[in-house]
Amino acid sequence: MSNTPKKPQNARPQNAGGAKAAARRAATERMREERLRAERSAKIRRRTIVGAASAAVLALAAGVAFAVGGSSGPGDAAANGPLVTPANASGADGTVITYGKADAPHTLEIYEDFRCPYCEQLETTNGKTIQQLADDGTYKIEYHLATFLDKGLGGKGSRTALAAAGAALNEGVDKFKQFHDVLYANQPDERQDAFGDVNHLLDLAGQVPGLKTDAFVKAVQDGTYAPWANEVNKSFDKSGVTGTPTVKLDGRKLEVFGGNGPVGPEQFTAMVKQVTG
Repeated sequence: MSNTPKKPQNARPQNAGGAKAAARRAATERMREERLRAERSAKIRRRTIVGAASAAVLALAAGVAFAVGGSSGPGDAAANGPLVTPANASGADGTVITYGKADAPHTLEIYEDFRCPYCEQLETTNGKTIQQLADDGTYKIEYHLATFLDKGLGGKGSRTALAAAGAALNEGVDKFKQFHDVLYANQPDERQDAFGDVNHLLDLAGQVPGLKTDAFVKAVQDGTYAPWANEVNKSFDKSGVTGTPTVKLDGRKLEVFGGNGPVGPEQFTAMVKQVTG
């Protein structure tokens, strides 16, 4: 018996319609990839919606369980304590953190929440470039920080991390900037409240040389700057910014995200040059 497969009676020559079939497969694959990219983008954007009610509804609809218990951080007593503004804070009400040369001709405003995954994407992709342009004197950076994700997702990680960042700012602007970068490099899933644990924050602070002074450790443990973190968030709420991250250069919003995520360092630099000339 022959093992040679029989050719179907209605089979067309291999080259007949092959190009069309390949084109259909390629088109189908492109559509699948675009759909997956859109789904990933939508998923991340849903996680970063500003507003407690909207985020809570999304969480319930998705059946997501947020781990918000068991953290040891400054509670409401500390947050409602006396307002202590860290040294080196700037702005009329002491709720802005400015990094860079005071006489820089331009100002880059960055609006962030330490639990925001889009902020983490921006910082890990462009953080070094953003800092380098400030170090070069192209602009100074003004950080406007928020804690809205605590309300949207549950927990207190945004506020506790911001209060710890205030303690770092009290040690120096450079210490704040380094601690800021460490927090984004080690950001937990926003559904987890790891930043609500001051012991975890102190462990991360150990990555910043010279930061863990006795004064810094005590301020983090006591939540000294938790009331200040509340004031910083109130200032964010009054800014009119409705999502994080938002980046503005001399008041002009920079579109730092495309359909597939944050722009790259070269594109970011190009956008800056368009504004600064």
